[in-house]
Amino acid sequence: MARRIEHRTTSPRTAAEVYAALVDEGYLRDRLAVLGGRDAELVAFRKTGQSTTYQLKQGVAAEHLPSFARGVLGGDLVITRTETWTAAGLTGTIEGVLGGVPGRLEGTITLTDTASGSDLTLTGQAKVGIPFVGGKVEALIAEQVAVLLDKESGFTTEWLARHA
Repeated sequence: MARRIEHRTTSPRTAAEVYAALVDEGYLRDRLAVLGGRDAELVAFRKTGQSTTYQLKQGVAAEHLPSFARGVLGGDLVITRTETWTAAGLTGTIEGVLGGVPGRLEGTITLTDTASGSDLTLTGQAKVGIPFVGGKVEALIAEQVAVLLDKESGFTTEWLARHA
């Protein structure tokens, strides 16, 4: 059974400004350097017309994971994350694959302007196909996605302030 994920972050910047950062290769490299975790890298980056697709590899060290997750993973949690963004509508899709376990995250991301800046909303699900502990791992993924999105939102605001 999949775990639904809905998370919203806010920014004092407009949706267009946030979008411009999210599809900037330099921004992605800077973000990974600060927030990417163990062995983080920008695996692929492609911009064509109104669409940008990139793949990130991010890691969470085993010592930062609950004991049940360390047992299931046998080490660090490695996530390969692919995002595709479209300028029209400021929308994107996200797919995340977990290394070492049959699990994935998928969803849609939207950026919308608000009276005080913008919102980024992720709607998706995490699914881990491991009997007995899959639900626990799904809950852990949902929790970590929320934490990561909050950190990325803060980083984006700071990055835009430095690069505006």
